[in-house]
Amino acid sequence: MKVIIIEDEKPSARRLQRMLDKLGIQTETMLHSVEESIVWFQSNPHPDLIFLDIQLSDGLSFEIFDEVQVKSAIIFTTAYDEYALQAFKLNSIDYLLKPIDRVELVQALEKFKEHQFKEQQVALDFNAIKNLLVNAAEPEYKKRFSVKVGQHLKLFPIDEIECFYSENKGTYLHTNQGRSYLLDTTLEQLDNDLNPKQFFRVSRKFYVNIHAIKDMVSYTNSRLEIKLYNYNDQEVIVARERVKDFKQWLE
Repeated sequence: MKVIIIEDEKPSARRLQRMLDKLGIQTETMLHSVEESIVWFQSNPHPDLIFLDIQLSDGLSFEIFDEVQVKSAIIFTTAYDEYALQAFKLNSIDYLLKPIDRVELVQALEKFKEHQFKEQQVALDFNAIKNLLVNAAEPEYKKRFSVKVGQHLKLFPIDEIECFYSENKGTYLHTNQGRSYLLDTTLEQLDNDLNPKQFFRVSRKFYVNIHAIKDMVSYTNSRLEIKLYNYNDQEVIVARERVKDFKQWLE
């Protein structure tokens, strides 16, 4: 049985190779990137079985199959959680969750041998797997913020917030109703809470919601001034070093 390992983490690749050696299975070669794998497949007979990591140093391993028609059986090795692994179950693909367990490795090899014996081939829809994994791995962003108003707590859905800004050492959210509320956080702490497709940090003082932008005007020193629908307290200026990224964000 000819086996290759495609894995960008060399210690992980060597560990899997040693595990296979102990099971009497010799690894023909180890590849570590999408580019290296494409070149290898184009000039070598394809193996019976590939142990394939999903995330390689230069991209997703699925990109290999955009360039090469690989007919080998595949066992994925992955650090994705159980939720993301629904993709493999839906496509009848075997997988090993890192760090690889010896018992699970043996079971995966047995499953491969059964398919081989029955001469069954599993049709892999790599685009479907890729989409499922991307959706499953997408981080969760805050959908609402709570603020204290007197003795009460008010909730504001993220779509009702035009911007976040800092002023006098405080951090505020400003709503599309034209009101500002003090938050118990900082703009830096919002970096992981806000969806980057919806909010952009235009300067040290402001995060703006793309849906709240009314107008954009050229400003001094190659900067931009943003006009929001319901915020007029301060000028909202895109810092010069962020103008290029801001324009790309708008596209």
